[in-house]
Amino acid sequence: MSRKLKIIFISLICITLFGAVLIAQKPKTSKEHLFIETDFGTIEIAFFPDKAPKHVEAIKKLANEGFYNGTLFHRVIPGFMIQGGDPLSKQPNRALHGTGGPNFVIPAEFNDVSHRRGICSMARSQSINSAGSQFFICVADSTFLDGQYTVWGEVVSGMDVADKIVALKRDANYNPIEPARMNRVYVKAVN
Repeated sequence: MSRKLKIIFISLICITLFGAVLIAQKPKTSKEHLFIETDFGTIEIAFFPDKAPKHVEAIKKLANEGFYNGTLFHRVIPGFMIQGGDPLSKQPNRALHGTGGPNFVIPAEFNDVSHRRGICSMARSQSINSAGSQFFICVADSTFLDGQYTVWGEVVSGMDVADKIVALKRDANYNPIEPARMNRVYVKAVN
């Protein structure tokens, strides 16, 4: 075999192996998706149950109980993310927004999914095992968060809605002046 053919052959093998690695790392999505209806449109999120099973289970449970209905995206930072899921964001006292959660915490499930635009991840306090109900949607690549926050899903439809929400005028705490309410949040089977 000529040197040129060997190089082509080896290159093809490398490309095939690299492609197989990329495919292997792609998270498996659930047949159920999370839907967040807002005044700006609907965001549809595919779950990654193979990457964060406890977080996916908790979010589904909370959504099915109506926990998220009426909560706000209470923190929006252009070029970064929108955050919501705090039950205290239903209260008019904006100083409480971002301080609440459910009556449980979820142990961290850090994984190999990178925080790219459209990725959904859990908010937490300084303790890595303190996630509860609050989550964020990356509106820009935020890979500096990789390995520090639990990725549990990805927006498959409605990033334009997230872009509208992140562009809202906000106060000094990045809380939108105009409420960005999650009117209805539910889990539904998809094909």
